[in-house]
Amino acid sequence: MATSEFWHGIPRADIPWYPTVDRETCIGCTLCYTTCGRGVYTMQDNRAVVANPLNCMVGCSTCATVCPVQAISFPDRDLVWKLEREHKIFKIVRQEAKEKMARQEAMKARNAAEDKVASLTTRARMEVAGELGEKRFLVQLEELVKDRPYDIVRLRLEVPTVKGAMEHAPSFVSFEVTSTEQDDVQAFLSEVRDLIRRNDMVLVSENKV
Repeated sequence: MATSEFWHGIPRADIPWYPTVDRETCIGCTLCYTTCGRGVYTMQDNRAVVANPLNCMVGCSTCATVCPVQAISFPDRDLVWKLEREHKIFKIVRQEAKEKMARQEAMKARNAAEDKVASLTTRARMEVAGELGEKRFLVQLEELVKDRPYDIVRLRLEVPTVKGAMEHAPSFVSFEVTSTEQDDVQAFLSEVRDLIRRNDMVLVSENKV
């Protein structure tokens, strides 16, 4: 992970905040190496080595806290407090906080919008069985979507034989109901179900696609 060039407006290279490892004390447990998420450490000859000191987050000393043998040390925290006072960073910090809050709010809005879209049923697959015979089910289905923001796609009709269908042998119809405007189709699906019932057919299955 590359280091940031600045810390709240202060050049990172001007801030001597990074860990020091006592190699004689280090037992090579790798806790610092695995705990640090900024790539500060590497392991060499079973000892922790500070390979990227300026990657260290200013003020962070977690690795020293978790080190079981206290092999890691940091500058006194007064160094950080002095920098904060001398560079008067809080004006910058407040602006950064506003920008962070704005990003978080934008992310919340985006997630809410994505959740809303995910909750919509914009396409559903239906399987219907029954007697087609002289019924105009498919024609009625076509009329149902005419001049409306819906469509019937992937329609598949299975009949034993054409004559058999005309003699009231059961047929099987599968199709997908979709919104041409990516809107919710739930209300429209109720109309399709009603059409199925009016034709004395059976809704075998209905699944969101």
